[in-house]
Amino acid sequence: MRYVAAYLLAVLGGNDKPAVKDLKKILDSVGIETDDERAEKVVGELNGKSIEEVIAQGNTKLASMPAGGAVAVAAAGSSAPASGGAAAPAEEKKEEKKEESEESDDDMGFGLFD
Repeated sequence: MRYVAAYLLAVLGGNDKPAVKDLKKILDSVGIETDDERAEKVVGELNGKSIEEVIAQGNTKLASMPAGGAVAVAAAGSSAPASGGAAAPAEEKKEEKKEESEESDDDMGFGLFD
């Protein structure tokens, strides 16, 4: 991601075809070590492409991806099982409280050091 960001910064700075050395210069300026192999891959993939077109293609791919709660609802099948699942932890809490009160009754009101 840092190499893509450096590439975009170079393009925003007016360099239409950034090279690996340009990415290295940007990343070195903020103290980030550069992996030449990754930088070369980014430059190779983006070489000759318009950044605006690449971003537009990425936006169309992102638009087709489900996000947030839509995935959980779709996986559950309907909202009824989801609400039933939410009620289960509440029931467990009630049971825990009940068990705690039973434990306190075991000593019949007498403490260990009373």
